[in-house]
Amino acid sequence: MKCPGCNHTDNKVVDSRLSKDGTAIRRRRECVKCERRFTTYEHIEHSQLMVIKKDGRREALDRQKILAGLTKACEKRPISMEALEDLTNQIEKKFQERGETEVPTQAIGQEIMSKLYHLDQVAYVRFASVYREFKDVTQFMDELKQLLSEDRKEPKAPSATRPLPA
Repeated sequence: MKCPGCNHTDNKVVDSRLSKDGTAIRRRRECVKCERRFTTYEHIEHSQLMVIKKDGRREALDRQKILAGLTKACEKRPISMEALEDLTNQIEKKFQERGETEVPTQAIGQEIMSKLYHLDQVAYVRFASVYREFKDVTQFMDELKQLLSEDRKEPKAPSATRPLPA
């Protein structure tokens, strides 16, 4: 494991803990050379899950892409990186447990939106605007109106026109 500060390969583990859902081990490491501390996550390696892209291409599921999408949607929101890691673990675990070898990107996107809907509605709208490829402000406003109307009707889930949440 290379230090992100100086690229030195010698480091020591300062702290290890199991993630909340038990699917990963979080390790705090310290570089022996520059003494910088950094975090790594150790995950069980499952058989590779393939993602079917919109254009039909297939590629390996990349949990970092899921985490990057969540991070971007939650930027400047009061949501910790640990919470985003947990969500990423939950999403990855859900598709691994299904036992399928291939999953369409739409299913992954829907699962991410479902998790964000319950976590933070601002992050949900941000993600939805990119995922659903809003073309103009009208589509954005329609999504907000739908969200507001559902909040007033609590505890109903989003409408069938938007297949959320799972």
